[in-house]
Amino acid sequence: MTTTTPHANALKIMVIDDSSTIRRSAEIFLTQAGYQVVLAEDGFDALAKINDHHPALVFCDILMPRLDGYQTCALIKKSAKFHATPVLMLSSKDGLFDRARGAMVGSAAYLTKPFTKDSLLAAVREHTGGVSTQE
Repeated sequence: MTTTTPHANALKIMVIDDSSTIRRSAEIFLTQAGYQVVLAEDGFDALAKINDHHPALVFCDILMPRLDGYQTCALIKKSAKFHATPVLMLSSKDGLFDRARGAMVGSAAYLTKPFTKDSLLAAVREHTGGVSTQE
């Protein structure tokens, strides 16, 4: 298995999760697919990094310390610069309430953990308009 080096113009994907295992898994899957990956361990970390990196898509865990995923998503969506950036919620719970609450704060979709490489990459393609990393 070879790791592909992302192209300089590859799409940037931000992954916000307090679990280093989830962040690392997502980073491996996305990097192998040719995307640039920006990691954040909580909402505050993500909000500090989002301005510098301008990700095309954000994966955001729901249950995090200090600033949870719903609050983080709402703050990203309230930003004039990032309101159009798709935010996909990540959660180990697959409940209707969680999905509805995510939609209320502006999330584009909901991915249940643990995710597979295929489900993660399918979500990226779906919410970035199927944009190739080879543009």
